[in-house]
Amino acid sequence: MLACAMGAAKAADLPGKFEGVTIDAKLIGGQQYEKLYERIGEWEKATGAKVNILSKKNHFELDKEIKSDIATGGLTWCVGSNHSSFAPQYPDIYADLFGLIPSEEVAKFVLAVIDASTLDGKLVMLPRAQFDVSALYFQKSLYQDEAKKTEFKAKYGYDLAPPDTWAQVSDQAEFFAAPPNFYGTQFAGKEEAINGRFYEMLVAEGGEYLDNDGRPAFNSDAGVRALEWFVKLYKDKAVPPGTTNYLWDDLGQGFASGSIAVNLDWPGWASFFNDPKSSKVAGNVGVKVQPAGSSGKRTGWSGHHGFSVTESCADKEAAASLVWWLTNEDSQKLESAAGPLPTRSAVWDFNIKAAEGDAYKTEVLQAFQEAAKHAFPVPQTAEWIEISNAVYPELQAAILGDKTSKEALDAAAEKATGILEDAGKL
Repeated sequence: MLACAMGAAKAADLPGKFEGVTIDAKLIGGQQYEKLYERIGEWEKATGAKVNILSKKNHFELDKEIKSDIATGGLTWCVGSNHSSFAPQYPDIYADLFGLIPSEEVAKFVLAVIDASTLDGKLVMLPRAQFDVSALYFQKSLYQDEAKKTEFKAKYGYDLAPPDTWAQVSDQAEFFAAPPNFYGTQFAGKEEAINGRFYEMLVAEGGEYLDNDGRPAFNSDAGVRALEWFVKLYKDKAVPPGTTNYLWDDLGQGFASGSIAVNLDWPGWASFFNDPKSSKVAGNVGVKVQPAGSSGKRTGWSGHHGFSVTESCADKEAAASLVWWLTNEDSQKLESAAGPLPTRSAVWDFNIKAAEGDAYKTEVLQAFQEAAKHAFPVPQTAEWIEISNAVYPELQAAILGDKTSKEALDAAAEKATGILEDAGKL
């Protein structure tokens, strides 16, 4: 099918020639995403085309902008950043890349990631080297301090070691915290970020977000336990007071500042944390598989980033060429060198071999390979982001002490149910 698809480029023809074409793009911005965009100039030189970046924002803001474009008929751009959590909301606006990217190129990606990028038979985005599942970063020196080991054992009754359960994270965060200059841990406290963290903690506590009938089920005993983990940390001042306004860049900068003991975070920060130019904890960073909840299951909220071509694009072949360029083997080697996980099989093999002799890189790869074994996606419903937007203020209300956890979750479940009913899902 791919070989015969009209407009599908031949691998030998990539990146192609598109003299005089300008591709308007809307891209995700942020520290861990920027390095890749340096390759756009190379693509322009190779193809004769130009790229006009209309906006560069975090994906929460980008999502709002895309929805505004759809509502106002302003979807005139060609290439956009996409994400597996956001893509189900608007599959109709994106072209099928199975008809634009050679089959032999698609086959070079990890099959599971291609499957997750395919909606109703359409490949709506090509994955970049940004497969996301979180592992635990920690300051190694804290666990090597003999006085702290003795004090911790006396207080909590077990040996101080990098945590393997979320109950241990809670104990250690409380133990290490010395506000206002040092905190035990932190979390992103708004938008889909806090809903996603709550979701994975819920799963680790043995709960489910939506039941088998697609009905909200997170206002359960497991849900209360999951939310109370966040509530207790905030109440005990084991996290920064501004954490309910944090997003991912805030967390990365926070851990790099040296003021956080342990930090659940994405692979894209690995290099940044260990670089003395950007991080005060460089040389003192340990990484291990994410902890487990009371059910024995580890957290593992996962997803991946990619690039899409809009159906309204006048130059789909040129746009697809750019998307291929930003996700090809050289691009994935460049991007994953800083820590993000690749989505091309050959780049995984390349990175493992390249890490030989580098203890930190090897530790990072091993930790995230193990973390990936426990990865799970968000509930596969187009209303996930809309539900997140309704749920997260309720989670914040509980964390800030304005509601009990049960009150907040009941209110959130009622809102989520209304959204699904309005969408005809219930």
